[in-house]
Amino acid sequence: MPEIRHTPEAPTVTRVLAPGESIDAHRHDDHQIIYAGSGVVAVTTEAGTWFAPGTQAIWVPAGCVHAHRAHGHLALHLLGLAPDANPLGLAAPTVLAVDPLLRELILACTRGPQTGTPERRRLRAVLLDRLRASPQQPLQLPAPADPRLVAVCDLLYEDPADPRTLAALGAVVGAGERTLSRLFRRELGMTFPQWRTRLRLYHALRMLADGLPVTAVAHRCGWSSTSAFIDVFRRAFGHTPGTHGRGAQPPPAAARQ
Repeated sequence: MPEIRHTPEAPTVTRVLAPGESIDAHRHDDHQIIYAGSGVVAVTTEAGTWFAPGTQAIWVPAGCVHAHRAHGHLALHLLGLAPDANPLGLAAPTVLAVDPLLRELILACTRGPQTGTPERRRLRAVLLDRLRASPQQPLQLPAPADPRLVAVCDLLYEDPADPRTLAALGAVVGAGERTLSRLFRRELGMTFPQWRTRLRLYHALRMLADGLPVTAVAHRCGWSSTSAFIDVFRRAFGHTPGTHGRGAQPPPAAARQ
């Protein structure tokens, strides 16, 4: 197992990551807000993966071992919050909706030197108020444990467009449909169709961040039509896939850290 870095305080910075670039597993004594100003960010722990475009942010509680991965050119905003500043009482990573005001607050709080001025403290106080009002989003892919469930999930990770039923997938891994259905509910907290839709949305975000056309993404992720994909995507993220990432420019190489 790779060494886990321990950073006493969560950084409040902006970093630029190239597509596919990652930050190895680490933990902080502070809580952290992780936000993608452009691109898509994925945060992974032993419990699973949380993913977010610019309409969401990921809350990571203090002490939680996690890693980051960039999809598309990622402008990664990392905002550290003191251990006693947990406005929602969250004990596990959580995806939160980001409205335009919260977005600007995150950008402002991660821009420039962290001087601890009265203005900066007021900005953080307003940001905490906005976090309290932010709805939680179901954008997690929990990690399975049962080997049969792991095998099924791996098949669909490799090909999210795989149209096979749970019974057909079970025949491949040597497990019955009822057993697998029960495992999905018990270990992942959702039905098989719910999990497959969430997996496809994750792959769709990754492909869109890499610049693939909407029609190609819909096909590669297994939707029956482009319009069906657009409808599911809009309900999940609050905007259409055609407008996802519009206006985001690839970062200059000099900005990479």
